Amino acid sequence: MSYKEAIEYMNSKLPMFHRVGAAAYKANLDNTLALCSVLGNPQKSFRCIHIAGTNGKGSVAHMLSSILQQKGIRAGLYTSPHLKDFRERIRVNGKKISKAYVPAFLSKHMEEFEKISPSFFELSVAMAFQYFKEQHVHVAIVEVGLGGRLDSTNVITPLLSVITNISFDHMQFLGDTLIKIAHEKAGIIKPGVPVLIGERQDGVDAVFRKQAKLMKSEINFASDHFSVVKIRNWGRKSVHLNVDAYNNEEVFLKKIPCPLGGDYQMKNLVTLLGICDELNKQGFGITAEHIKKGIRYSAVRTGFRGRWQVLSLKPLTICDTGHNEAGIIEVVSQIANISFNKLHFVIGTVNDKEPALILKHLPIKATYYFCKADIPRGMDADSLKLLAEEYKLKGRSYKSVQKAFEAAKLAAGPEDLVFIGGSTFVVGEVV
Repeated sequence: MSYKEAIEYMNSKLPMFHRVGAAAYKANLDNTLALCSVLGNPQKSFRCIHIAGTNGKGSVAHMLSSILQQKGIRAGLYTSPHLKDFRERIRVNGKKISKAYVPAFLSKHMEEFEKISPSFFELSVAMAFQYFKEQHVHVAIVEVGLGGRLDSTNVITPLLSVITNISFDHMQFLGDTLIKIAHEKAGIIKPGVPVLIGERQDGVDAVFRKQAKLMKSEINFASDHFSVVKIRNWGRKSVHLNVDAYNNEEVFLKKIPCPLGGDYQMKNLVTLLGICDELNKQGFGITAEHIKKGIRYSAVRTGFRGRWQVLSLKPLTICDTGHNEAGIIEVVSQIANISFNKLHFVIGTVNDKEPALILKHLPIKATYYFCKADIPRGMDADSLKLLAEEYKLKGRSYKSVQKAFEAAKLAAGPEDLVFIGGSTFVVGEVV
C-alpha cells in the first residue's frame, strides 16, 4: 500500500466528520479504546497535555510545541483538521509523520481495525498515539477534536488539562447553550489532574469549578494572573503581532514577536503563559527566553498555517480559519483595523452549521465571492449567496474556491484587501 492508497482508503472506507458531518460522529469512546487495546494502549507510554476549547486550541497547541522544543523537550503534537495533507495532524518536534509510516501502520493492523469499524478521526488518534510511543516523545500535546467528554482523544490521562474558552459551535452535538457546551468541554478534567482555563467567562466558570472539585483537581484561570498588551499595530507590511506580557501586573516579557498576526492571539498568549506556569509547577523549568523564542519561531517550527496568514501584499491578501460566531467576530474586528480601499471577501461554509450566525456579523461594505469547498459538507454557493442577501451582503457565487479566489484577485486593486475565510476547508484550498 502506498501513502496515496492509504489516504484513499481512509477517506473512502472510514466516515470522516470533517467531510460528511454527523454520520461520522460517535457518542462514546468505545472504538478508540478498542483501537488502543489492539495496539497495546500506547497512550499510556508518554506524558501529555490535553487542550480543549471552542477557539484558540490549535494556536495554543502549536505555540506550546515550539516552546517545549526550545526547551529541548521532544514534543509530539496531535491536531485537527488538516489543511492540505493528513500528515499535518501528527508531528514530532514539528516534523510531520512520515509518508511511509501511514500505509505501514494501516497494513499491519487493518484486519483487526476493520472489525472495530472506526471513524477517520478515531483511527487517526490511535495512529498518533502509536507513533508518539515509537518516536519516544517526552511530552505529547493533544488537541481535542470536538467537545471533550466524548472526544476520541479523551482516553488519555494528562499532566495538565487545558480549556481555552467557550462559545457556540457544533451545537447539534454539544448543546444549544454555553452551559451545556461547557459541560462537554469539562469532560476532559481527570481525577487529580490540574486544570487551566484560559479565560474567565460569566456563566460557565462555575461549570469548570464544580467539575474540578468533583475530580479533586486544582483549577486556575490564566487570565487571573497573566495579560498581554499590544505594542505595535498590525500594518500592511508587518505580519507579526508584538506584545509585552505581564504576570500579576508586572511586565516579565517585553517585545514578544508572534508570527500569528491576529489580535485575537492575545487571548491565546494569555492561555499559553498560564500553561507554562502550570508546567513549571511540575518541574519543567521553562524560562522567559524559552517562551519568547518558542513563540517567535512557532510557525516555522510547527508548520502552522491558516491563522491570519498573509498570502500577498499587493493586494494585501489574508486568510483565516475562524468559522464560528466568536471566530468571525474576531476576524471582522481585525479587518476593521486595516487600511484599504475596498474589501473583497471570499467566503464559504458548511451545511450543518448555522451560517446566519456568521453572516450577520460580516461588513456590508464589501464585495462577496461565495463558494463551496470541495467536501460533501460544503454549503452550496448559490444557497449561501441567497441567504447572505438577507443580510444585505452582495456578490456572486462561484463553482469552486479557486474560481472565487481568482475572481477576487482580478477585481482587487493594489490598495484593496482580499480576505478568504468562513471555513477551514475554504482556507485549505488557498494556502
